Amino acid sequence: MAIITISPQMGSGGPEIGMALAQRLGYRYVDQELIADAVRRYGLAEEKASHLDESKPTLFERFDAETRHYITVLQTTLLEFAEQDNCVLMGRGGQWLLRGIPNVLRLRVIAPFDMRVKQWIKRSAEVAGETPNQRAAVDFVRRDDSERAGRMRYLYEVDLDDPSLYDVVVNTEKVRCEAAVEMVERVVRRPELATTEDGRGLLASRVLVSRVQVALATSPETRRYRITVEARDGIVVLEGTAALDRAVEVARTVPGVREVRTQQVDIPPIPPFVA
Repeated sequence: MAIITISPQMGSGGPEIGMALAQRLGYRYVDQELIADAVRRYGLAEEKASHLDESKPTLFERFDAETRHYITVLQTTLLEFAEQDNCVLMGRGGQWLLRGIPNVLRLRVIAPFDMRVKQWIKRSAEVAGETPNQRAAVDFVRRDDSERAGRMRYLYEVDLDDPSLYDVVVNTEKVRCEAAVEMVERVVRRPELATTEDGRGLLASRVLVSRVQVALATSPETRRYRITVEARDGIVVLEGTAALDRAVEVARTVPGVREVRTQQVDIPPIPPFVA
């Protein structure tokens, strides 16, 4: 069946919809499990992985090779969960990473700002046993919106609120959780969202690209270089300005790689300074 990605606004009820959908469909619900899996299998530090999970990297982190490694691992882990099929993936840019794959339904869950603040206050009181004040709640929700939007701009150069990133947008002020679950369930069960061999192949190639990127970001001899990776049917193409010979050796160690090709990119000459 389909893969569902959910991009929720804070306090809009996205996780509740996601968990209910997974239960109704018999799907795997993936949220914090993704972080735990990335930490366990790739040896990440949990604190830093959690920090980079939904937040925009700081100015220093944007130039840090380790940050690139962490983000690539998180992306790879999401794609690996998607490859298992029949899952609900919460947040983490799934609407972009899984674009163009026919059996993926990309859902955006929104609500008016004031409603989201009230929901966050209510949820915080239930979890912590203490009700935060209105100003703190407004600041928290506004900051969360800014961090998520900034992360999408930094990583993918897209606007988080661009409707073209989504197949379905649900406003939970009007369409409450149960109604949203029923609506999405009907859409997911339609034949056009069934998993096909073409869809599996496209996703497998995307997973392979991400695994090669993790390997390149991990290797001491290639992690400092920007190397573009493409893959199809196990054939990997590397494009960059330097370290391609070593990158080929690294890529060949990744399971699923049948062949590695390269394409050298020439750096244009710097024009003379003109006063």
